[in-house]
Amino acid sequence: MTMASREVEPVNLSSEKAAAERVVPVLEARNLVKTFGHVVGLAGIDLTLRPGEILGVIGDNGAGKSTLIKCLTGALVPDSGELFLEGRPVSFRRPQDAREAGIETVYQSLAVIPALDIATNLYLAREVRKRGPLGSVLRMLDKKAMRARAATAVQDLGVATIQNMGQAVETLSGGQRQAVAVARAAAFGSKVVVLDEPTAALGVKESGQVLEMIERLRESGLSVILISHNMPHVWQVADRIHVQRLGGCAGVLDPAIHGMQDGVAVMTGALTMADLVGRRPGA
Repeated sequence: MTMASREVEPVNLSSEKAAAERVVPVLEARNLVKTFGHVVGLAGIDLTLRPGEILGVIGDNGAGKSTLIKCLTGALVPDSGELFLEGRPVSFRRPQDAREAGIETVYQSLAVIPALDIATNLYLAREVRKRGPLGSVLRMLDKKAMRARAATAVQDLGVATIQNMGQAVETLSGGQRQAVAVARAAAFGSKVVVLDEPTAALGVKESGQVLEMIERLRESGLSVILISHNMPHVWQVADRIHVQRLGGCAGVLDPAIHGMQDGVAVMTGALTMADLVGRRPGA
């Protein structure tokens, strides 16, 4: 074989894009609309979350990020539009419906009870009861089993700073409390974990630990939606970035091609996705 015949075949980007589009999304929203009187929260939103990816969601205040997430997780019911989970149409009327379908949400408020211990917070409303009559008749909780399983959930996320599952949450740092909330979502979210501003109130070190946990969620096979105002954090971990603007989707960015300045420009309306067509890394 001559050297001339050993040419390297060029990468077919269009075929790679087509292959990605053939993958059934784990979660998909089509034309979601939500209004509050005369105020438009969502104006026909489309969103696609692929299996095993981190999808960042960015947008200015009032862009509709919170409304979008609430419609995806059952906290709000959209006025119109469709939701699909692994290709099947679904309708969530309450957060419990989404949880039962495998979608867990960690809100910015964390929704943990400070006075209770770590294990109890992880299993809140999902308590494990003892076997036999002690559990079925007397409804006694199996605290030993819950603490053992809670320890496993925390260790699976690589959190080394939490050792005692009987420790009250109110004694934990902000980063440790966030770890408890994320561990709870990872333990019960079989398909999707939604994180709302997980690093908003954390320092540099604790934020780094939370970002590492988010990447471990992806490595475990879960799909993650990350809502954040912290652009460097989003660009650090996201595979794709959904830009929310004025109740609609202004575009979906590839962080390998588009920088943070592009995200800000699209988010504020200074640029459109059409302006970014053909952009190469570093351009």
